[in-house]
Amino acid sequence: PLTVLKGYTETLLTLDNELTGKIQKPISQMDMQVQRMEVLVRDLLWLSRIESVETREKTGSVNMAGLVEEVAYYLGAVWPERKIEVDCTETDDIRGDFMELQSAVSNLIVNALKYSDSEHPVSVRWFEDAGQKLILEVSDRGEGIASEHLPRLTERFYRVEKSRSQQTGGTGLGLAIVKHVAAAHQAELQIESELAIGSTFRLVFANAALNIV
Repeated sequence: PLTVLKGYTETLLTLDNELTGKIQKPISQMDMQVQRMEVLVRDLLWLSRIESVETREKTGSVNMAGLVEEVAYYLGAVWPERKIEVDCTETDDIRGDFMELQSAVSNLIVNALKYSDSEHPVSVRWFEDAGQKLILEVSDRGEGIASEHLPRLTERFYRVEKSRSQQTGGTGLGLAIVKHVAAAHQAELQIESELAIGSTFRLVFANAALNIV
């Protein structure tokens, strides 16, 4: 149904303004909402897929340093006015699913870009801490999130502020996806944030998830 609706709205938008006239604006709004619904359905299907295989053992080998750099490069092209600083000091692979990890990294970086100060870069780190755990860390300097919201951020469709989500076009599923990807990879999602200072999201991979190759 969405494909049909999208096809009609796109066709109507290509017609001469004399034919569309006063309905040009409503059609444009319809087209925008159809696109948002497509993204929402895509995210719901992807989340459902991750949940369905969450308990299965991961057998693939993923080079996270390369994955992080690839995602940052792509998003840098999408957000040319923003700077993404990448620091990967760990080169070992981890056991996991490339597509799932890519979606988690992408969601964390996109969130940081959306809700941070455009004058400051988004920092992305992949490193090993003193406890020999591998950590993906995405930090921003921006709006920050009040402490009462932090426990609920990974709930489906949870909104810190409805108006803010509408402005950025988010589906409210990004952090839910990250949470389930973390669980599927025996990792922990940690969130730290302070209003008017910024936020830091970490995926902490347990030693059992390591796959030295």
